[in-house]
Amino acid sequence: MPDLGEVLKSAMSLNLEDRAALAERLLVSLDELDEEEAARLWAEEAQRRLEEYRAGRVGAAEAQEVAKKAERLFR
Repeated sequence: MPDLGEVLKSAMSLNLEDRAALAERLLVSLDELDEEEAARLWAEEAQRRLEEYRAGRVGAAEAQEVAKKAERLFR
């Protein structure tokens, strides 16, 4: 199986329409995850974010500020 770097390099060499089609297919494939796989992936993401926070590479945000920003984005 090719590694992610090789796949990304190939994908980025595609024309705009083909990259958009690839992105759409990849996003659809995420909807096909079973509940167990989705939970595993979210747990990994949560762990990654916690490690980034603890290492000082990202900061915290107030929940109210996050909610306000989300509301503005989704209007």
